[in-house]
Amino acid sequence: MRTAIFPGTFDPFTKGHADIVARGLEIFDRIVIAVGVNEHKQPDEGTDTRLATIDSLYADDDRVGVCAYMGLTIDFAREQGAQFILRGVRSLKDYEYERDIADINCRLSGIETVLLFSRPQLAAISSSLVRELQHMGRDVSEFLP
Repeated sequence: MRTAIFPGTFDPFTKGHADIVARGLEIFDRIVIAVGVNEHKQPDEGTDTRLATIDSLYADDDRVGVCAYMGLTIDFAREQGAQFILRGVRSLKDYEYERDIADINCRLSGIETVLLFSRPQLAAISSSLVRELQHMGRDVSEFLP
């Protein structure tokens, strides 16, 4: 079974994230959406809320799991029996960052990273942009699954 983890803060989980999962399921048998808990980040939504929100989207799809994790992504990937890390790329800046992380992760663990480029109509959607719009009182429902 080809398993990938899809790590991120997902604060919030956007249509862009959902699209990466949908397209990833065409490649992998199982995807574990790994909600990272990072003491250096202060998400708007608590971990339990983010887990519940994402889990409700995939409750009927046993090919998708949702878990929180702390620590190195490669250690969590090993715990999950994942052979791959799945990441989305929206821009050249994202690509350069993800390429460097993928190189280190592979060097340390042998786990390969698969990058999927965002669809053009979703490339401008980022969790930070959605949070900023929420803070300004805007309706962000068009950006959320």
